[in-house]
Amino acid sequence: MTHPRWIVKENEVPGYHPANHTGTLNRRLIGPETVGSRHVEVLLGVIEKNQGALPHAHPGIEQVCYLLSGSAVVEFNGERGELEPGDCCYFAADEKHVFTVTSDEPARVLVIYSPPYEENPARVVR
Repeated sequence: MTHPRWIVKENEVPGYHPANHTGTLNRRLIGPETVGSRHVEVLLGVIEKNQGALPHAHPGIEQVCYLLSGSAVVEFNGERGELEPGDCCYFAADEKHVFTVTSDEPARVLVIYSPPYEENPARVVR
């Protein structure tokens, strides 16, 4: 069955392993190449236990993570917090952050970038 271009099916989007992450498979659901968005990007990440994002920042890009399943620890500006399903966190532009899965099962997390990150290596600071 066909569907409008503005509806994106997870299983129709190719996965990729992002730079500066371990045990992570992302799918870019909403972005310039899927729906033509210019100011926002939405990814679905599936991350294995004890894996995730190593310390990094995105110049000029804000990031929101919404945990769908699993659990995780996040670190930002010297603070550490725990996420459970339904929790959300915000990483300001240009600020280093870390995201590590703590649950036995893989975590599923929606990641929202504004403006779109587009997995451009020039747009990450380690």
